[in-house]
Amino acid sequence: MENHKNVTEFVFMGLWENRQIELLFFLLFLLCYLAVLMGNSVILLTITYSHLIEQPMYYFLCHLSLMDLCYTSTVVPRLIKDLATVGKNISYNECMTQLFTAHLLAGVEIFILVSMALDRYVAIVKPLHYMAIMNRKRCNMLIVMAWAVGFWHSIALLLMVLSLPFCGPNHINHYLCDVKPLLKLVCKDIHVVSILVIANSGMVVVVIFLVLVASYILILYNLRTRSSAGRRKALSTCSSHVMVVVLFFVPCIYTYVLPAGSENKDKEISVFYTVIAPMLNPLIYTLRNTEMKSAMRKVWSRLSHSDLK
Repeated sequence: MENHKNVTEFVFMGLWENRQIELLFFLLFLLCYLAVLMGNSVILLTITYSHLIEQPMYYFLCHLSLMDLCYTSTVVPRLIKDLATVGKNISYNECMTQLFTAHLLAGVEIFILVSMALDRYVAIVKPLHYMAIMNRKRCNMLIVMAWAVGFWHSIALLLMVLSLPFCGPNHINHYLCDVKPLLKLVCKDIHVVSILVIANSGMVVVVIFLVLVASYILILYNLRTRSSAGRRKALSTCSSHVMVVVLFFVPCIYTYVLPAGSENKDKEISVFYTVIAPMLNPLIYTLRNTEMKSAMRKVWSRLSHSDLK
């Protein structure tokens, strides 16, 4: 408690200082959040109430949609409220809670994306052993590992921030409590801490992104031996994954690889992985996926018939 005795609350500076622009974006982000809730809920319900839940790819997609719902809900409702009001205060404890929760859920989401890439790699490179390798027990283990790694990442970050002294300025140049804008308010040298943050977040994201890129290159290489129909189906599925990975990872890399003291567009870029990616993911995974669209029609037809009864 001694470390932050002079700061009991923080004030978000938000995305924009112009009040008219804020009110305009209040409506825009409200619509985006409703789209996130609706799109990801539809995917969750469709997969859960159909045969698709038995397939590893859709099992992971179900968990990804759940993470998108939870992650966005830790950030966007607060952003919408702050855009509609003049005061943007948040208590120290609430700020630390948001920091921990956002990084926990983002960490889990990253490793779910890794699991999805592994699933596609096994399906295309080792198709005969696919169901034996990607059995339900192993899929459950990958989800548990995702939560364990996400927890380790977020608790390490939280403990590091809790040990820092906040004894003066309390205006966060952001719309959420994240580690880099918080470091700018610390009243001691942050050189070492900044390197630790880059190692904990930035370098980890870069390494995972490179591993994912390498896995998709290997998948493309192995598709040479497939028939044209099989190649089209595999490319359609993999292109959806690649789009989601790029939408999430590239803004994350930009945000967390640069040191905390540098002037950049962190808060504007972060909108991509807090709002835009979770909103677009359901569209990316359903528009070009005939299996998903067919399951959606069956599930919603079944639900509407049960309502009529």
